[in-house]
Amino acid sequence: MSLEKLDTNTFEQLIYDEGKACLVMFSRKNCHVCQKVTPVLEELRLNYEESFGFYYVDVEEEKTLFQRFSLKGVPQILYFKDGEYKGKMAGDVEDDEVEQMIADVLED
Repeated sequence: MSLEKLDTNTFEQLIYDEGKACLVMFSRKNCHVCQKVTPVLEELRLNYEESFGFYYVDVEEEKTLFQRFSLKGVPQILYFKDGEYKGKMAGDVEDDEVEQMIADVLED
C-alpha cells in the first residue's frame, strides 16, 4: 500500500502538530471494500504530492484512534486541515467524490 500508515503518535504529529491538509482512511486488512478504495486513493495521491497528504490507519492495530472518532465500520475516510476535522466519507467512494472533498478542504 503506497498510502503512509499512521499510528497514534504519527497521527497526532501530522494532524494536530503540523496541521497538514490530508485524508486518513481507517481500514482493516481483510476488508474487501477497503481493498477496492485503496487503489482509488493511491491513484489520486499522485495529483496532490505536495499539497495534500494521503494516509491510513489499521483499525485492528489502532483501536483507540478508531474509537476516538466514534467510527462505525470501515472504510471511513476522514479529512483534516490545520488541526481541524473537516468531514468524512464512508464505504465505497468514487474518485470524483474524493477530489471534490479535497478541493473543499484545500479552499477552506
